[in-house]
Amino acid sequence: MLNKLLAAAIINFALISTVIQATPRADQGWQLIEQGALLVDVRTPQEFQQGHLKKALNYPLSDLDKHFANIDKDTLIVLYCRSGNRSGQAYDYLTKQGFTNLYNAGGYQDMQAAIEP
Repeated sequence: MLNKLLAAAIINFALISTVIQATPRADQGWQLIEQGALLVDVRTPQEFQQGHLKKALNYPLSDLDKHFANIDKDTLIVLYCRSGNRSGQAYDYLTKQGFTNLYNAGGYQDMQAAIEP
């Protein structure tokens, strides 16, 4: 009984911690978008068609080299995906390509929950 209660408490804490961390990242993403950042959704075209943020460009992770070939490397860019994993991979890739003004805003649902302007 005690083990079950302890396990439930740990799971609840983990869920709450995730939500608390996601909101500031998404909020920061929106602040940068309001400052004129290019908003890039790195999910697949199919995911993008199922729903995306207003003004987002769909540059799938697998095609980043093609889409970013003619973008100035100092451009302010906000990246997002489903959970923040692929946008993190995009961040790493673009950083290695010389992009200097990137931000990983995390997941689509977190960005929506942070109240899309």
